[in-house]
Amino acid sequence: MKKFKESGAEGFAKEYWDVNYSSPDEMDGIGNAVTHIAYLKNLFAIEYIDINSIIDFGFGLGHLFEGLLKEYIPYKAYGIEPSDYAFNEVVKRNISPAESTKFKLEKTDIVSWCQANKKMKNFDLGICTSVFQYLSDEEIKICLPIMAERCKYLYFSVPTDIELKRQVEELEFEDQYAIKRSAKKYYNLLSPHFTFVSSRVLESKVHFNEENTFFTDLLFRF
Repeated sequence: MKKFKESGAEGFAKEYWDVNYSSPDEMDGIGNAVTHIAYLKNLFAIEYIDINSIIDFGFGLGHLFEGLLKEYIPYKAYGIEPSDYAFNEVVKRNISPAESTKFKLEKTDIVSWCQANKKMKNFDLGICTSVFQYLSDEEIKICLPIMAERCKYLYFSVPTDIELKRQVEELEFEDQYAIKRSAKKYYNLLSPHFTFVSSRVLESKVHFNEENTFFTDLLFRF
């Protein structure tokens, strides 16, 4: 089986994106990016939460990141992506939403970024979708406390072992680089640092607790 992964911050080669993203319009976070954005917009609006700064921890082809930037026009936005091909594709599109936005893209991986930016100023919203399945347990443990420091809220998704199995059985697609973990394993990794407050939405335990949270339905915190 051909290998498409480069070393360290180089991420995945172009062939990886060609194979794994052969039908991007059908993929979660690309074909339905507008729906994800509407969900976040309405969820935060219900709780009167303002989003004025955004960071994307691995923006890939950048469709969800770009849509959120256009929706919120944040004063500050930052995106990282380790793969040359994906990074360059997004740079070509010039996704900065406005001249007023302090905007930066950096070609680096999430582990290197977290190790180098322990004291960076905070962001209201972080995005981390389909990244953690490519990290070892040790790398995840490095990243999570820094991410909880840097982000008040994190829009997070990762396929569990059951979902990866379904991809093979139902879609005849196997991601050769994805590490298989149970939902319980991911919860145990995430829960010291984040509270689950809605589907895919995590709230930083560094910034909030049950006494000061803006999410008013305390029954749904776990």
